[in-house]
Amino acid sequence: MSQPIEDYALIGDTHTAALVGRDGSIDWLCLPRFDSGACFSALLGEPKHGRWLLAPAEGPPRQVRRRYRPETLVLETEFTTPEGVVRVVDCMPPRDRVPDVLRVVEGVKGQVRMRLELVIRFDYGSVVPWVTKADGALHAVAGPDALILHTPVAVHGQGLTTVADFTVSEGQRVPFVLRWHPSNESPPPALDVEAEVADTEAWWREWSSHCAYGAGPWREAVLTSLRVLKALTYAPTGGIVAAATTSLPERLGGVRNWDYRFCWLRDATFTLYALMLSGFQDEAAAWRDWLLRSVAGDPAKLQIMYGVAGERRLTEQPLEWLPGYEHSRPVRTGNAAVHQFQLDVFGELMDALHQARRVGIPTDHRAWKLTRVLMDWLESGWKQPDDGIWEVRGPKQHFTHSKVMAWVAFDRAVRAVEGFGMEGPVERWRKIRDAIHAEVRERAWDSRRGAFTQAYGSSRLDASLLLMPLVGFLPSEDPRMVGTVSAIERELMHGGLVRRYPADEGDGLPRGEGVFLACSFWLADNYVLQGRVDEARALFQRLLGLRNDVGLLSEEYDPDEKRLLGNFPQAFSHMGVINTAFNLTEHLTSPAEHRQSGNGEH
Repeated sequence: MSQPIEDYALIGDTHTAALVGRDGSIDWLCLPRFDSGACFSALLGEPKHGRWLLAPAEGPPRQVRRRYRPETLVLETEFTTPEGVVRVVDCMPPRDRVPDVLRVVEGVKGQVRMRLELVIRFDYGSVVPWVTKADGALHAVAGPDALILHTPVAVHGQGLTTVADFTVSEGQRVPFVLRWHPSNESPPPALDVEAEVADTEAWWREWSSHCAYGAGPWREAVLTSLRVLKALTYAPTGGIVAAATTSLPERLGGVRNWDYRFCWLRDATFTLYALMLSGFQDEAAAWRDWLLRSVAGDPAKLQIMYGVAGERRLTEQPLEWLPGYEHSRPVRTGNAAVHQFQLDVFGELMDALHQARRVGIPTDHRAWKLTRVLMDWLESGWKQPDDGIWEVRGPKQHFTHSKVMAWVAFDRAVRAVEGFGMEGPVERWRKIRDAIHAEVRERAWDSRRGAFTQAYGSSRLDASLLLMPLVGFLPSEDPRMVGTVSAIERELMHGGLVRRYPADEGDGLPRGEGVFLACSFWLADNYVLQGRVDEARALFQRLLGLRNDVGLLSEEYDPDEKRLLGNFPQAFSHMGVINTAFNLTEHLTSPAEHRQSGNGEH
């Protein structure tokens, strides 16, 4: 059985990523890209589905300590055993041509017997490769994939597993490098592992040195979250995947297990803020350019997500042979939600492009022509019901958040004309903007409860309503927003954190899922805007306390079982860390105030 989600750490090369467990086992790795088939899939099954273990041979160690080397994504896992102390260093060098996983076993104290178990299973654990030895290396080949292992340790086969037992003494360093290559090409040469680890460490430190957060009180948390975003970036295109994994459950044993190795438009504005305010303009510009390339085409066919290179067909299918994380089935690849109509993504796209203009990312006038086409369609399209932000697979509704984001699209289009000299039917856009605003105030407001509701005619609350002041739809001090925040505090809080929506309704919404971490960050941001800074700081510290020992967060958290849930690490959660830290740091630009500034009064 795989380990608790919080027991994993991330390493990556800005093309793909691996998860390394506290036990020294790499249980998840897709090659050569995030959305490729996994060669290690034990995360979603058993060791027989693929993993790479490097750990003390004499049973569980007395103590395990982990850390990333300062300002890097080079992982150190230190095992203390009765015989001594040993450290395993793991990293993936930022990609040159082929992906590499580097591991170095360091003797720290005494002598420790070590065990290597390498189980290579291509295509998510379903394909056993043909394994041979040649030129002092181990070669594994099946179909289009090939892996080559270089190490001075003598390895041998045992029950379709490559194994080795070796001893590491104090001061000794034993290197391992696993390199992927297309099976029709010659294998890449061996690497100088020590030099590659040093170069990887230097690369991450140089990148981290550009962080604009400075010496603020949450610098470590901000930097860690920024490195997660960078590690989830597909460097050739600038796309950023939502998470490194598929099918980690929103509820243990449940069926809501989705593939998050794609790029969601909804993340666009949050991502741009996190990167731009933190000083990473190049990454922000690359993400903006990815957005424009991906959405080009028929506006009626705008998708909520795309592949890392802008792919549109993300066909969902189950992997029946994998038992799932803690028996949470089915395991899925692809995501059928790609076919949903979610009105809010128009607003996220327009807001992202607007904010990019505000911070000085050069405007591409071809991009404005594209957005004009999108806005032309939205002039009538905003009236349609949609599937909503949470991708619930049920009937379409007039979701409040979706209408608010349609308002954002027209508001940012108006401001592009007024503030940046773009051309467009600004008077018509103003009228539509005002009409949406009036409709939401009338049809989404529940005077009996004194709060906005999830959808027109609904009595249900929804945490996405917390975004209304963050996007400038209403001032945070407006009595309607104060009442909505108060209602969410009363009805959606669980264990001091925020659920997405009520958990006890029977119309297709899942029961028993964890709290959605991004929603709690939004509540903290609302507290800041309402002047409730002490409450915001306390909630933020509570959220930071949910990170694992190396600072990573998943999508959700179960306050009862005190466990992370959902795909991991989750970009949306780490965006929340960055943006809320900026909101709470007085001398820095506040993304919440920046995003809503300049909007008209309503």
